[in-house]
Amino acid sequence: MFAISATSIDPDDPLSGLQAGERPDPEPREGWALVDLKAAALNHHDLWSLRGVGLPADRLPMVLGCDGAGVDEEGNEVIVHGVIGDPDAGGGDETRDPRRSLLSEVYDGTLAEKIAVPRRNLVPKPKELSFEEAACLPTAWLTAYNMLFDKAGLRPGSSVLVQGAGGGVAGALIRMAAQAGHRVYATSRSAAKRDRAVELGAYAAVPTGERLPEKVHAVFDSVGQATWAHSIRSLRPGGAIVTCGATSGDAPSAELTRVFFQQLRVIGATMGTRDQLAALAEMCARTGLRPEIDRVLPLARAEEGFRAMLAGEQFGKIVFTV
Repeated sequence: MFAISATSIDPDDPLSGLQAGERPDPEPREGWALVDLKAAALNHHDLWSLRGVGLPADRLPMVLGCDGAGVDEEGNEVIVHGVIGDPDAGGGDETRDPRRSLLSEVYDGTLAEKIAVPRRNLVPKPKELSFEEAACLPTAWLTAYNMLFDKAGLRPGSSVLVQGAGGGVAGALIRMAAQAGHRVYATSRSAAKRDRAVELGAYAAVPTGERLPEKVHAVFDSVGQATWAHSIRSLRPGGAIVTCGATSGDAPSAELTRVFFQQLRVIGATMGTRDQLAALAEMCARTGLRPEIDRVLPLARAEEGFRAMLAGEQFGKIVFTV
């Protein structure tokens, strides 16, 4: 089968390890399903893998990709949930299984013509969603859904800040938070991305680090070191910062004095459950909400998409058709 793989690790030049070519077809195993993929979406996780984060050299070559949608052996249109874990080991939540992994960390991922996954990892694709739209949901949109509707503990009509408009998680948060009736502020260094954030439903978008017109109930931060101080200072007393990543580095000042004095909550989020993915897909089908897609490329041109993400050129998801 044709696939996009990581064949070497280089933290400074991650794309040097990217290879397009033939790989062995996945072999069926008990309790697992084979899926003919129709579309797959790119994530920052794929770039981190090429840098060696979560993917040691002894597991190479590894097919990349966490997001995908396709058709199973019985002809069902499905979305692939990318968390490989045991819900029982995580108290009913597979993302809390200490031995969990994401596709492309231990098992081959979705940037391929075929994939094998545990059968429980397949979620029915609503007919209202295209394969390209459905392929955007399992990582960035699922993480955003978990952050917004589970972790943040918000009431309708709350005010929120989304750091780093332009990324997949940030774009999903803007769309869903606006749909839920929250007042959404967004930040970006790019004026063009700030304008796009407003088009997606943000109440206002400001340059990164600029003071907001009001303190917010919750901040969603996937940037890390570069935005952490601004995130903490943007919260009203009792507010929550929900973090799902640290693309700019993970060693900011903790601001503990402000955290305890203002009684702030700091909450981590990693992906979401299979049941949350099913609920997210249904929400999109019923409301008409759709992922923002930056571009769609054939899988053979995957390197072009990787280069765009590495340069920070995209707004929304980069999708590959298989």
